Amino acid sequence: MKKNSIKWIIDLVMGLMFLLFFNSRVLGGLTYHEIAGLVFAGVFLTHVLLNSSWVKNITLRMFDGKLPWRARGAYLLNFLLLLSMSCVIFSGIVISRVVFPNFNLGNESWFRTAHEALSFFVLILVGLHVGIHWHWVVNVFKKMVGLKAKVRWTTYVLPIAALAILLFGVYEIQQTSFLNRVASVSSVFSGSGGDMRGHGTFEAGGNHPAGFKGGHGFASAGGQKPDLTNGQRPNFAHRQGLRGEGDGGGANVLGVIVVYSAITGVFVVLSYYLRKLFVRRRQSANAIG
Repeated sequence: MKKNSIKWIIDLVMGLMFLLFFNSRVLGGLTYHEIAGLVFAGVFLTHVLLNSSWVKNITLRMFDGKLPWRARGAYLLNFLLLLSMSCVIFSGIVISRVVFPNFNLGNESWFRTAHEALSFFVLILVGLHVGIHWHWVVNVFKKMVGLKAKVRWTTYVLPIAALAILLFGVYEIQQTSFLNRVASVSSVFSGSGGDMRGHGTFEAGGNHPAGFKGGHGFASAGGQKPDLTNGQRPNFAHRQGLRGEGDGGGANVLGVIVVYSAITGVFVVLSYYLRKLFVRRRQSANAIG
């Protein structure tokens, strides 16, 4: 299998895995969330390594005046994505309750807020990343399935599909309080990260927020926040236990994927058409010149 096909499949698997992390009840609950998170970290590292030649090339040419600004912008976006995703993975390890229950760096509340807020921020970056490279995504897919000729009806259907994705995605952004969650990133870097109360996680069988029940997908009796003392992990001796743990999950896997792929799709569509508009204007300017 060609390298591009391998990269395409890895990206698809990685994307689906990441979307499912937004509901800690899917596929068995927190155990899956944490174990799959480690697998995801390995897949993400593989993704970076497969693109290392491009990263090295752009890094060495960063101060070259001939380097297109589009390449610089893509490089900056990839850097932000790498940095944000690394923070999400590391903070996930810090607040782990299954795989690394004894790993403690203190101030777990801050790491929990960072883990959640940056995860939603990464959704935006992923959408922009996919939108910018959409032609590559489509071309590799066509080669994989053996589709060579351009299908005419796609010229009319794809814009309609893009509009539908945009409208549905905007609706889900409103329903999931997505913008409030992304805005909480500011509290992470201002040093005021807390428990993100009111920013929502999800109840079993649903995809819309039901009120934040504590960090990392757990609920406590009476809806109270777990007590954190000197940065220590919460004591669950008198609690109902980890939400999604031991009850076989209960979230709708397809529903989670649809909701968060739609939200990501908003930024895919916006970045794709903005890039397309920019290219057309540049071509028009060159033609006039």
